[in-house]
Amino acid sequence: MFDYDNDGRLDIFFANGARIDDPTAAGAIPQKTDPKYFNRLYHQKADGTFEDVTEKAGLAGTGYSTGVAVADYDNDGFDDLFVAGYGHSTLYHNNGDGTFTDVTASAGVAGSGWATSAGWVDYDNDGRLDLVVTRYMDWTFQDIYCGEREAGYRAYCHPDLFKPATTLLYHNDGGGKFTEISHQTGLDKPGKGLGVAFADYDRDGWMDIYIANDSIPEYLFHNKGDGTFEEIGMVSAAALDGNGATFAGMGVDFSDYDNDGWPDLVVTDLANQRYALYHNAKDGTFDFVSNSSGLGAITLLHSGWGVRFLDYDNDGWKDLFIAQSHVMDTIEISEPHLRYREPPLLLWNSQGRRFIDVSARSGEMFSEKWTGRGLATGDLNNDGREDVVITSNNGPAWVLLNETETPNHWITLQLVGRKSNRDGIGARVKISTAAGDQYMTATTAGSYQSSSDKRVHFGLGSSTVITQIEILWPSGIHQTLKDVKPDQIMTVTEPNGSSN
Repeated sequence: MFDYDNDGRLDIFFANGARIDDPTAAGAIPQKTDPKYFNRLYHQKADGTFEDVTEKAGLAGTGYSTGVAVADYDNDGFDDLFVAGYGHSTLYHNNGDGTFTDVTASAGVAGSGWATSAGWVDYDNDGRLDLVVTRYMDWTFQDIYCGEREAGYRAYCHPDLFKPATTLLYHNDGGGKFTEISHQTGLDKPGKGLGVAFADYDRDGWMDIYIANDSIPEYLFHNKGDGTFEEIGMVSAAALDGNGATFAGMGVDFSDYDNDGWPDLVVTDLANQRYALYHNAKDGTFDFVSNSSGLGAITLLHSGWGVRFLDYDNDGWKDLFIAQSHVMDTIEISEPHLRYREPPLLLWNSQGRRFIDVSARSGEMFSEKWTGRGLATGDLNNDGREDVVITSNNGPAWVLLNETETPNHWITLQLVGRKSNRDGIGARVKISTAAGDQYMTATTAGSYQSSSDKRVHFGLGSSTVITQIEILWPSGIHQTLKDVKPDQIMTVTEPNGSSN
């Protein structure tokens, strides 16, 4: 979800698959041989409807596309688009006239292997956004058969059968050029990455990286501030579940759900595993609180993918929205108590202490069975309520408009960096009202292979005045705004100098 033409309305881009002509051929690359395989860009018109502008924009794409990452990497005022895929990925530069140009070759970001989620982050605080691309496994279209050899019983092979792959880190050198430096920075630990999210978990001024891995320990890369990272997932207790076991990490979000000023983590996984919720202990470690928060019992029999913290009712507490479906379309044969297709899940945050399942009373779509995968959030109609877009595997996409009736107030901030990157990604925002403080990090990354609205949204509850907004920009500049009126989308530009 991003506003590619800067008309003030969010547009929607979908990555799409491709035709697989010869799955047994080593090195075979799927191709978009028919328009039904094209990636899709839908432009939002003034009346709230959408028009397909894919071909006009030059975004039909090639190959099998998966993850999406959006940000203004060259600071020209127009958000660009990175599309991860199997075999190679693609970087599209936004020309500012409604069209995009494929600059992958000149930028040097094609990569290789099976790229999944990707995200933009300025890890070295130089004012230019860098690109992190997770890769799943060392895998080709070889003829490996798993499951019973009977029609309708074949299953996906377990990831343990395949070698892990490293994450790629592309440093933005400026001038549209990138250099892959995962080895030099210590980010090249082989994994089975499906999700990526960013936050400064220890509040030392440098953005850290969390990678959701499938069936191996999750990774937390601590940014040491000298251009290198240290993987501390196990040391920080954010790598395993409460029983010390690995799980099928897929989607991830990195945000402060209990308003204590320290970013927390949520990771989705497969049924029988419970979604993982890690509470930041403020000492460099995390506590596994899935069970004590209620999340464990709610999600034990569910399988989750895209996930985001969002305050859907604007009460001042970040809730959870999760796209769901089992990975195995044969799961009901082998485990009849589970389901392949599942409805999405909406969990209400009870003041940072517990999550409560409110799906049944939140709309008809929560009783429908989907093969949910990607999930992005943003305010599509600019009414102060965050909306959700979900993709389904081999099925339609879903645009979910938030119609929650509430007297609660809100504020949405559109950050414009000067010394920092223009999108303000990585900026740490604190708002203060009579009800207390809230914190959020500006980012488009997180969830599962998805990219969300870059604007920073806060629900304010009954507060009619925001006493203070504090923004710590990636440049180190500290900005303070006082006595701000709620219920508006407010553009905030990074000041010149050290503070304002």
